Amino acid sequence: MSPRELVQYARENDINIIDYRYVDPLGAWQHYSTPIHVFGEDIFTDGVGFDGSSIRCFQPIEASDMLLIPDSTKTFIDPFSKIKTLCIICDIIDPVTKVPYSRDPRLVARRAVDFMKGSGVADTVYFGPEPEFHVFDEVFYSQDNHSSQHFVDCAEAVWNSGRTDKPGPGHKMPIKGGYAPVAPADTLQDFRGEVMAILADCGVITESHHHEVGAAGQCEIGLRFNPLLEMADNVMIYKYVVRNVAYQNGLTATFMPKPIYGDNGSGMHCHQSLWKNDQNLFFDEKGYAGLSQLALNYMAGLLEHAPALLAFCAPTTNSYRRLVPGYEAPINLVYSQRNRSACIRIPTFSQAPKAKRIEFRAPDASCNPYLAFSAQLMAGLDGIRRGLTPPDPVDKDVYHLPPDEAAKIRKTPGSLEETLLALEKDNEFLISGGVFTPDLLSEYIAFKRQNEILELSLRPHPYEFQMYYSS
Repeated sequence: MSPRELVQYARENDINIIDYRYVDPLGAWQHYSTPIHVFGEDIFTDGVGFDGSSIRCFQPIEASDMLLIPDSTKTFIDPFSKIKTLCIICDIIDPVTKVPYSRDPRLVARRAVDFMKGSGVADTVYFGPEPEFHVFDEVFYSQDNHSSQHFVDCAEAVWNSGRTDKPGPGHKMPIKGGYAPVAPADTLQDFRGEVMAILADCGVITESHHHEVGAAGQCEIGLRFNPLLEMADNVMIYKYVVRNVAYQNGLTATFMPKPIYGDNGSGMHCHQSLWKNDQNLFFDEKGYAGLSQLALNYMAGLLEHAPALLAFCAPTTNSYRRLVPGYEAPINLVYSQRNRSACIRIPTFSQAPKAKRIEFRAPDASCNPYLAFSAQLMAGLDGIRRGLTPPDPVDKDVYHLPPDEAAKIRKTPGSLEETLLALEKDNEFLISGGVFTPDLLSEYIAFKRQNEILELSLRPHPYEFQMYYSS
């Protein structure tokens, strides 16, 4: 809708609250609400003020005032508010200069798409992510000077098979044994169906849902592909709906990449393709797995820049508990058709030209989707611009290669610090065309080091007591 149409719609449909949504660089949704009587067309030019110094990686306190500019094309009725509420996703501008804010993740996504169009390579990039998550019955965690603990539980998990304090219906899932069983082993069928129905009401189209490999309530709901910016908006809505449907059902959902030791972690495989004039530029029936040379160049860019990319695509210390051998984790910087041990897979479910795409498997859903998708696009475009060629595909199980062959394959970074170092050394492809700005990169890196890596490194781990207490 246009701003005028949206204001009219809100007044004619008994909307009581307008909720303005925006995202910080770390990927968390923030919001600011007003009553309907102050909602008018002027909001779309004058904006709504907020304190930028209270948001991570945004403004210093001496320059805290910022403005939200609502995007009238991205709205939905909040399915969880008792008071009828219209949510509007917003962009951010500086109130003094009136220019778009360089650290606004939505601006980065817009600039990435504009950069692609300006290059002449393509006019559309489609993303189709597969965000995985865990649904638990309960979770407890605490950390202070003298103690540390976490506890999660899921009725489906095999560790509950011997409980005598509550009814025991059996049908438990073994570790790494959760992939796609039917009820009663899968207790979350209706939960996932409810999420899909609510997402549809919010304008987010899904394609499938199923239980994932993880034994403790691991789920996947696949999103139908969309252009980059629209898909990043949809991922934010998706995470909001998943968490709140769980909450309303007395459950708790997390997109934490590795909440369970010894079981599979949660990723967000990113399917992507470039199009121009309604033609899929990644398709060539004569190419490897039906891929064009341009698609190979794009993949080469992803593989070349993967260590730096993961600063945005696998952006937490916990992400590197997932990116380890033995858990279907895509740690090997190679590509292959059908092979899920490769960092990039070429799906072969359909050979239709419109379905040809590549799947970058390293990201996880703890990321900021605007920054993660934009970084992947910029890496791929750099591969095209430079004519990069990937190494030969590896169409065998990389985890069981002979040691001499395995040693030749590049690996993903082993920690968040490693990927931040890679980003510091390799970021020219991101700042091309002013898509990512140096101030955003430096603030993001500094925050990750100070508030995540350092804080974790200072704290004794419970397992260290087991290893070292009697040393």
